[in-house]
Amino acid sequence: MACGGPMRRYGVLVLAPLVLVACSSGGGGSPGGEGKTARATGSATADPGSGQAETGSADVDPARLPVSRGQALDFIGRVLADPDSFGPDVVRRSPYESDPATWPVLGTDCVWQQKKPAHHVLATRSRAFEVPAAGGKGPVRLSAVITVHRSREDARWEMAESVEETMRCPTQQLRKGELIGSLVSSSLARGENNQNLSEDTLLEIGQYQSSTLGGPFPYVWQQAQTLQFTVAVTGKGAKGRTEKELDALTSEAQAAMLLRLQAAVQKKKQK
Repeated sequence: MACGGPMRRYGVLVLAPLVLVACSSGGGGSPGGEGKTARATGSATADPGSGQAETGSADVDPARLPVSRGQALDFIGRVLADPDSFGPDVVRRSPYESDPATWPVLGTDCVWQQKKPAHHVLATRSRAFEVPAAGGKGPVRLSAVITVHRSREDARWEMAESVEETMRCPTQQLRKGELIGSLVSSSLARGENNQNLSEDTLLEIGQYQSSTLGGPFPYVWQQAQTLQFTVAVTGKGAKGRTEKELDALTSEAQAAMLLRLQAAVQKKKQK
């Protein structure tokens, strides 16, 4: 669906604010939360390297915000989900971590490709997980990603571009043999429905098909933005797996990363 068409709905939430921004930006995206694409234009805000980004919170210590690639990679290593973040029965998949020199970009043909990260990205990395097949149920494939941008404005644009991508490509090819479709999205700002861990959260559900696992099966993705960071988690279903199960797994890991992120940027308490 191109910009200018009717807005997609999930429940009673409408994505009007982010859709308007996305339609003016020219696109961007994520293969179920595993990375984001670049904007054609530069950031409208200052590079934190020449002045710390606005934090918007008295609890945030500007000195603890990454301003270089090395600092951003260290930050990601401390915050990015591990198997325990999802709960029991989740294990690593191989390859476990993505190449930090690349990130996925959604092409005009709605096929995801690996590209070089944009200038406004300090660092990005994803990890792959799985709930192994058991009891007649197929494996649940999971992923988590954190992207550290140069500014909060850049992170907000990434969120807006994610909305545009769902509208532009309601069916997407993640990689050869993997498709997602029938995508429907919603947005929650801080304070809505008790969402207090991030400035903004996007939720997306749809159907997942695999040349090896079959389908269609449930698909769940959620992404959150706070300060200059975006964090996202993906759940891909299989035989016998429900959307409720995927939602519980992705929500658990998302909350774990956001809590780690808060702890990583907060001012240290005075003794």
